[in-house]
Amino acid sequence: MHAHPVLFEVAGLCKSYRAPSGQIDVLHDVSFHVRRGEFLAIVGESGSGKSTLLQLIGTLDRPDSGRARLGEHLLFEMGAREQASVRNREIGFVYQAHHLIPELTALENAMLPLQIGGVPLEEARSRACALLRRIGLGERLEHIPARLSGGEAQRVAVARALVGRPRLLLADEPTGNLDERTAQEVFSLLRELCVEEQASVMMVTHSRTMADACDRVLQLKHGVIVDAVDAAQV
Repeated sequence: MHAHPVLFEVAGLCKSYRAPSGQIDVLHDVSFHVRRGEFLAIVGESGSGKSTLLQLIGTLDRPDSGRARLGEHLLFEMGAREQASVRNREIGFVYQAHHLIPELTALENAMLPLQIGGVPLEEARSRACALLRRIGLGERLEHIPARLSGGEAQRVAVARALVGRPRLLLADEPTGNLDERTAQEVFSLLRELCVEEQASVMMVTHSRTMADACDRVLQLKHGVIVDAVDAAQV
């Protein structure tokens, strides 16, 4: 693992919000890195800043201070249009809720990032179809989300996140709405696909079992990193 180069790093990340009661400090001086192909778990109690951290890394929000680098990209020094381009090409997202577009089929949902990125229709269809078949949804390509089980819908969400072959995948409780067996299946699939694509993963989870199966565990407490160790040492 340590022979792999650093893909992503943040330094001095701070984020706060204004509230009627005053300023709420969510993240304070957060610094860490992720190596190419590393699967990192982010753990911590509710309100510790885990989801806010992913939003900042995904350029869905801006920090008060700090810097972030993804490969050659200095994320917080870019304008909104540049950020959107990097987000589409190099960052994948999976959430607790699948957020599939209800009117679109599984195949059409999985194709979306490629179409937004300007990939020709037939190439987008071919790549999305191949990935959905790879994860066992070959018989569900034309099903809309309402006709999919929870586990199937989340697999489509995983396919949509990975179809563009991003270098970094951000997963916020990706199995939180699933039963234990299905959650383990989706987690195993996510890990397997990311190994194949050599994507780096940052996954927020409340599951100790899943955290222990990751390469490294980053623990947040009140917006501060209090521990970052190999999972085997947790």
